[in-house]
Amino acid sequence: MTTIHYGLLIALAIGLLIAAFTDIRSRTISNWLNIAIAAGAPVFWWASGSSLWPDVVWQIGFALVVCAILVGVAYIGYRLNIVILGGGDIKLLGALALWFTPMSYLGMLWYMALCGGVMAILFVLRLMFLRPKTRGVLPYGVAIAGGALLVLYPKLISVPAFA
Repeated sequence: MTTIHYGLLIALAIGLLIAAFTDIRSRTISNWLNIAIAAGAPVFWWASGSSLWPDVVWQIGFALVVCAILVGVAYIGYRLNIVILGGGDIKLLGALALWFTPMSYLGMLWYMALCGGVMAILFVLRLMFLRPKTRGVLPYGVAIAGGALLVLYPKLISVPAFA
């Protein structure tokens, strides 16, 4: 793994932490952050030595399928008048599809669901015991970032020390 490759993974991790903190603070994930994460993917592909065909083409195709599914889920929520995922969450998940292989992405979804489940339990306990004046909204960007960071973690610690 090259220094550039490792640096890009660190930049992605920092971007995910920013997404989580801004989602906690304002319940939004900025477009500029999602664009930066998506724009970093082609540099990551280059640093990883991915070939245009089939690697990059398949990665873009995978991301398009993920985005179509996410937009479909959002549309279903819109028709049912419930917010399943916010716009920033959908864009972040779409941008991450450019970084992860399909199997890594499935792992990220698994960890994201676990993080989201723990957050939901804590959210309900907060409502039961603290009885806030407003119910609030669950910042699911935290679960997305948590899932992605858990997938990235082994890659980040496997890099040998720089000499």
